[in-house]
This record gives sequence, structure tokens and C-alpha cells, in this order.
Amino acid sequence: MSTLALAVRDSSTMLRRNLLHARRYPSLTLNLLLTPIMLLLLFVYIFGDTMSAGIGGGDRSAYIAYLVPGLMLMTIGSTTIGTAVSVSNDMTEGIIARFRTMAIHRGSVLIGHVIGSVLQCIMSVVFVGAVALAIGFRSTDATALEWLAAFGLLVLFALALTWIAVGMGLISPNAEAASNNAMPMILLPLLSSAFVPVDAMPGWFQPVAEYQPFTPAIETLRGLLLGTEIGHNGWLATAWCLGLVVLGYFWSAAKFNTDPK
Repeated sequence: MSTLALAVRDSSTMLRRNLLHARRYPSLTLNLLLTPIMLLLLFVYIFGDTMSAGIGGGDRSAYIAYLVPGLMLMTIGSTTIGTAVSVSNDMTEGIIARFRTMAIHRGSVLIGHVIGSVLQCIMSVVFVGAVALAIGFRSTDATALEWLAAFGLLVLFALALTWIAVGMGLISPNAEAASNNAMPMILLPLLSSAFVPVDAMPGWFQPVAEYQPFTPAIETLRGLLLGTEIGHNGWLATAWCLGLVVLGYFWSAAKFNTDPK
């Protein structure tokens, strides 16, 4: 069997293993998924009228449209925390040591985690999107090509954050530490344009909010789904995603290959 065929076979096996774990222990995914859903309902039904007036929308439906793209990306961030915890558990519970003694492709363990996490992220986004549709979100002006581009951005963003989460899981001594190390995945969206425009923030903070990974991706997703101006955010979001994929991959591979556990 060729090296490529071996890698595909073993990665598929590890993917099935991770999906079975997620199915048997859904509580972590559900707990992480509840955060963006609760924020969606909170900001729509408690703060919606006030926030929509603040951004010049005039009614709650305008703020729903503004809010949902940011919550979709926040959902990806929160879901990848589960990936960091899962990787840390594998590293500390001895299963990796067992895998190292077996004739399997070395990178298949990480690849299985990454593909499984991306699939979970997309399913979580679909669920949040369904809740958003139920409470009034609409994207009537987006073309089929724009929907396809939006889906591609979500997958690429999920891949980028997943590789970073894998690295965080590998450096964490236990599951609790992995969860804490991955908290920026939830905190960064709160410091982005997900809830309020960047120009409504204090002047000294605007560059931080504008050029961190979430804001360009959020503004690009808004442009694709709602027809707003994308500007430089499209290529900036792509650059962030590709940079994080490369960084996360090499960081994770180096740590996994040198870790004695």
C-alpha cells in the first residue's frame, strides 16, 4: 500500500473514532453551542431594539441581520474549544502512546481530529443558522455564488481555528487547561465587530478590533450574505485563515512529533 493510501485509510479510521466520541459524549458540544445561541437570543430579544437604533437600523430585524454573521463565526470558535479538550485528553490518557506502537500513519491522529472538528463546526453553524432563520434572519439578496463563497469562508475559518485548537490541546497538561487555553476563541469575537461596528468603539481600540482575525471574516460574511461593502476585508480574512492554518499545522506537527507521551 502506498504512503498516500495508508494516510487516507488511517485518517478515515481516526475520523470515525472522533465522530463516535462526539456522538457518545455530546454534552461538551452542546454546552459550547449554547453560548452563541444564548447570545443570539439575548441580543435580539433583550437588547435588539436599542442596539438596532444604535447602528441606524431602526428595527429589530435589522439588528438580527447584523448580528447573525458574527454569531456564526463565534459558533466556530466555541466549537473548536471542544477540539482542544479532545486532543488534550488523547495526549494525557495514554491512547497516543498506544497509537505510536501501531503501524499507522503518524499524522492520521491529528488529521482525524481536524476533519472531525471542521464537520462539527459546520453542523453547529447550520444549527445556529436554523435558529436565526426561525427568529427572523433573512438573506434574500445573496446569489448562489455568494452563498457558496460564504460556505467556503466558514469552512476555511473552521479549518484555521481547528489547527490552532489542536496546538493548544497538545501543549495543555490536562483537559481543564486546554479549555482555558482555548478561551480566546470565544473572547475574540466579543472584541470584534460581531455586536457593534468598529467605528462605534473607542478610538484607541479600533485598530485592535479591526485587524484581529474575526472582524475581517465577519465583515466579509456580511458582505456576501447581506450585500454590504466588503472592501479590503475579503483578502484580509483569507490571509488570516491561511496564515493560521500554516501556523497551526506546523506548530501541532512539531509538538506531536516531539512529545514523549
